[in-house]
Amino acid sequence: MPTFRSSRIFRNIGIVFIVVANIGCDQISKNVIRQNIGFYETRTIVKDLFTITYVENPGAFLSIGGNLPHTVKLIVLSVIPLIALIFGIVYILMKKNLTWLSALSLSFAIGGGIGNIYDRMVHGSVTDFMHLNFGLFQTGIFNMADVSIMTGMFIFLAQSYQRQRGRMLG
Repeated sequence: MPTFRSSRIFRNIGIVFIVVANIGCDQISKNVIRQNIGFYETRTIVKDLFTITYVENPGAFLSIGGNLPHTVKLIVLSVIPLIALIFGIVYILMKKNLTWLSALSLSFAIGGGIGNIYDRMVHGSVTDFMHLNFGLFQTGIFNMADVSIMTGMFIFLAQSYQRQRGRMLG
């Protein structure tokens, strides 16, 4: 019969695997784009719905902070978020009563965050390349790290909604 300690080790290995898998998928996709698509080149994947355009984002979401002085940008967009993400990993691994869905959602978000911070620290900017256009609704250009972050937030919000609904009905 598995002990609490062995199930905890298995859980933590799973969490680390999910974080690393998100970072890996992000970095592999960005390397493929950097090597095979020209800067600002656009390729249509699915009609006008899904296109790939290789851009480098010097800032955060929608290039916010891209014009900050280098040292300030490094601290605000890389160092502080990296410290927060490290604390997040420690929190997930140490928190005993964290649900699996909460751990999963945080693992996706942390993996995506680390993927983008890695780009900023190694390449000086974040490689973005995907764009969705549904007519009135269209996205900015984003990457797999952003997909990981949004997936984590979606899982977290869905779980929170389900919990709140259960409390109201129960």
